[in-house]
Amino acid sequence: MDIDFPLILVVLTFASGLIWLADILFWRKRRLAAAPADVSGNGDEPKEPYLVDLSRSFFPVLAVVLILRSFLVEPFQIPSGSMLPTLEVGDFILVNKYAYGLRLPVVGTKVLDIGDPARGDVMVFRYPKDGETNYIKRVIGLPGDTVRYDNKQLFINDQLIETDFVVRLPPVEVRKEDLGAVEHDIFLTMGRSGAAGEGEWKIPEGEYFMMGDNRDNSNDSRYWGTVPDKLIVGRAFAIWMHWESFTSLPSFKRVGGIE
Repeated sequence: MDIDFPLILVVLTFASGLIWLADILFWRKRRLAAAPADVSGNGDEPKEPYLVDLSRSFFPVLAVVLILRSFLVEPFQIPSGSMLPTLEVGDFILVNKYAYGLRLPVVGTKVLDIGDPARGDVMVFRYPKDGETNYIKRVIGLPGDTVRYDNKQLFINDQLIETDFVVRLPPVEVRKEDLGAVEHDIFLTMGRSGAAGEGEWKIPEGEYFMMGDNRDNSNDSRYWGTVPDKLIVGRAFAIWMHWESFTSLPSFKRVGGIE
């Protein structure tokens, strides 16, 4: 069972904040009134209850983490090879949470519109089939576009997206794809039929067509449809560490931007 970390963070932040506020407004006054005073009328302030002390200590930390994670930057780790060669399994990436507008944590409701996804962006979103699992793919189709995938060739609005041969690294062929504002490498599996994932899609308003850079090994919009704006998490912009497992050492050789 997946742990809903954003929900846990929100609950802990608000719970600790409410406990601390209640102590400031009510409980502390009662403790002081009930505390014995010496002959001069002064007395030591009674010790705070453990839960109040804990809440006072943790609330500022939790609040800062909540703000940073919900509205600014959130880290993710790449779990699969669907975005090879751009992102490898074990890459730790940073995701810009405000690039496409400020959204409320947990519910994802947009409260401030800042910008929209652009073709070629590497975007994190919640899987449309369950609305919970985080996926990462590249934005291929924008609202109003017609996307066609035929024999391993990509067409957008009836225009062929050009690719240039880079190198063969069996079992894949590396090609450079030009999406206009973004050029990036893709993997095509040699010897595999292009029939998988073929089709044509008209992109509805407020939705986006996503594809993995590892074209023959990516579970993406070709199979489960477009991504509504309400499921967007943010734009991936940097790799800050690579660490495949606890049996390997972390690596910083892949630190850099994402295209």
